[in-house]
Amino acid sequence: MNPISISNFEEFEAYLGKELGASDYFQITQTQINCFAEATLDHQWIHTDPIRAKAEGGFGNTIAHGYLTLSIVPFLWEQIVQVNNLKMMINYGIENLRFAQAVTVDSEVRLVAFLKNITNLRGTIKAEVEVKLEIKDQKKPAFAGLLIFLYHFKE
Repeated sequence: MNPISISNFEEFEAYLGKELGASDYFQITQTQINCFAEATLDHQWIHTDPIRAKAEGGFGNTIAHGYLTLSIVPFLWEQIVQVNNLKMMINYGIENLRFAQAVTVDSEVRLVAFLKNITNLRGTIKAEVEVKLEIKDQKKPAFAGLLIFLYHFKE
């Protein structure tokens, strides 16, 4: 899938109220989970101990940290929308984020995005994007919420 190419406010605004698209599926591996545990100092056994997680965890295997699934949003977002002609982009906020379902190791996830609102604040573009992280072959998403980005275009 080719990402949507956006270079200014008007091009972005054309997608208001529409689905922007979906990323490719991305597999969450135990190596990624372990590296995330190292980086965040969150070594809870449900994430890092496959033997104990299978025996006691209730999910049948280890699960990804919720914040690990959130941390891959920039990678997946770039597969949906390529914003060009930028001075700067700022992750401004997240609203109404809910982790709905655990992501077990080796699951494949993808980001689906919908442009809920866009505002031109005297040259700074505030984009409000509803997202959900779908888990392949599952009904419930891993999470859903509203991401808020600020874009500063060159022109």
